[in-house]
Amino acid sequence: MPANTNRFYTSLKVNNIPLSELFIRPDLFQHVPRDWHIIITDICNSTQAVQNGEHENVNFAATGSIVTVLNIAFKQDITVPFFFGGDGATFIVPPLIVDDVMKALALYRENTQRNFGLELRTGMVTVSKVYENGYRLTISKYCTSGNFTIPIVLGNGLSYAEKLVKGDKENPHQHTAGEGELDLTGMSCRWDKIPPPENTEEVVSLLVVARNEEKQAMVFKDVICYIDEIYGTPEKRQPISVLQLKQNSTFARLGKEMKARLGEIKILELLKEWLIMLYSHIYFNTSDGKKYLKRLVEMSDTLVIDGKINTVISGTSEQRKRLHHLLVKMENEGKLYFGFHVSRESVMSCYVRDLEDGHIHFVDGSEGGYTKAAGFIKKKLAGQLHDDN
Repeated sequence: MPANTNRFYTSLKVNNIPLSELFIRPDLFQHVPRDWHIIITDICNSTQAVQNGEHENVNFAATGSIVTVLNIAFKQDITVPFFFGGDGATFIVPPLIVDDVMKALALYRENTQRNFGLELRTGMVTVSKVYENGYRLTISKYCTSGNFTIPIVLGNGLSYAEKLVKGDKENPHQHTAGEGELDLTGMSCRWDKIPPPENTEEVVSLLVVARNEEKQAMVFKDVICYIDEIYGTPEKRQPISVLQLKQNSTFARLGKEMKARLGEIKILELLKEWLIMLYSHIYFNTSDGKKYLKRLVEMSDTLVIDGKINTVISGTSEQRKRLHHLLVKMENEGKLYFGFHVSRESVMSCYVRDLEDGHIHFVDGSEGGYTKAAGFIKKKLAGQLHDDN
C-alpha cells in the first residue's frame, strides 16, 4: 500500500460490466486502506419521526450531511465514496480530510437540531478497527447505464461500523463544531413528490442483507438478476422521469432549504432564490435545460450497495409480487433478510455543484421508504417478523 493513500478511491478504475457480473469478480475489488475512516451520520429516532410525518425533513437532513462532506472533498480535489440511506449516510474518507469532515458535521448537527428539531448522530470508526475485528471491506467503482459512477462495497465492514456508532451512547469520536460557517453550497430540495413513470404504478424501496458474509456476492448477484428479469433494465425501473418532474416553488420549501444552508431565513436571499426558481421554468425549456433534466434522471442515486442492497425502483404490483415471492424463497433458504416499502411517489433532494455533470440526486420512496424498509429487517433480525411485509 503506498504511503499516501488519500487518492485511493479517486484513482480506482471504473468498471462498466453488468453489475451481476461485477459482484463475482473479486479481482475488481480493492481493500480500503487501513488508515481511512468510516463516518456515519444518522437521524436518531428516525422511525418515530417518519411516523410523525417528518419524512421530508429526515431525508433533507440526511442529504445535507452528504453535501457537507462532498464540499470538503471537492476543495481537496478528491473523491470519496458515500452511501445515502434515507435517514442518514455513510462515508469512507481518507486521513487528509477526516478532521475537517467531523468538525463540519458537528456544526451541521447543531444546525439540524436548531432548525428542524432532529438529532443527528455522527460517529467515526477507523478501517483498521474493522479489519482487526475480522470484518471485510472491499470496494469497486461501477458505472451505471447513465454514466453515473457509484461505489460498490462488499463485506460487512460498514454494517459493523454502523453498529458501533449507533450503540455508542457516549461516542468518544464526537467532535466539537469547527470554526467558520457551514458550507452547504449546492444543496437543493426543490422538486415536488414525483409520481412513477408512465406504465408503472408504484415505487418500491427495497433493502436486502445477506445472512452470510462469505456468500454475500452470490446472493447479491442472484437478487440483481431477479430484479433485472422481473423489472427489466435499470432504465425501465427508474422511478424518476422528466415528464413527472414538477418544482415545488413555495416560500415554505425555499425557506426550509435556506435554514439548512444558512441557519436562518434571510428575506432578501429568499426573494432572490424565488426569482431564480421562476427563471428555472424558462431554463428547463431551453436545449441546455432539457439536457440537464435528462442528466438529472441518469444521475439519480437509486442504487446503493454498501454491503447491503438498497434500491428504489418503479413498476407494477404484479412485478412486485413476483419479486416478493422469490425473495421470500431465498429468505426461507437462509440466504438473506429483506424489507421493502411500497409508495405511490418518490422524493428527491439534490446536490448541484454545476449544471453540467456536477450534480447528484438522492431518491427515496415517499413516506420514508428506506426507513420503513429497514424497520422490517430490524424486526426480522430480532426474530419478531417472518416474511409478511
